[in-house]
Amino acid sequence: MSASTLILLLERAESERDAAAQALQAASTQAQTARAQRDGLSGYRQEYQQRWTQSFAQGTTMSIVDCYQSFGQRLDQAVDTQGHVVNHADQRQVRARDALRQAELRVAALRQLIARRQAEAAKADERREQRAADEFAARAHLRRHQHAPV
Repeated sequence: MSASTLILLLERAESERDAAAQALQAASTQAQTARAQRDGLSGYRQEYQQRWTQSFAQGTTMSIVDCYQSFGQRLDQAVDTQGHVVNHADQRQVRARDALRQAELRVAALRQLIARRQAEAAKADERREQRAADEFAARAHLRRHQHAPV
C-alpha cells in the first residue's frame, strides 16, 4: 500500500472513530434521560403510595380503593416499562462504547503501520545514501590510485 493510501485509510478510520464517539455520547445521554425518567416515575409512585396510605388511615370508600389500586398498577407498569427502556439504553451504550474502542484500535493500528512504513523508508533512504557515499569514496580512491605516480 502506498503512503497516500494509508493516509486516506487513517483519515477514514479517524472519521469513523469520531462518529463512534458521537454515537457513544448520544447513547450515554439517552441512557441518562431514561434513568432520570424511571427514577422520576419511581419517586412519583412512592409519593402516591404514601399519600394513599395516609388517606386510608382516615377511611375511604371501596370505589376509591379500586381507583387507587388501578392507578397504582398502571404506575408499576410504567416503572417496569421504563426499567426496560433503561436496560435497552444501557445495552446501546455498551455497544457504542465497544464500537468506539474498536475504532480507536483501528486508528492506532493504522498510525503504527504508517510509522513503521516511514521508518522502513527512512532506513532504505539511509542505506541508499550510504551506498552512494561508499561508491563515491571508492571511485575517488580508485581515481587517486590511477593518477598516482608509480
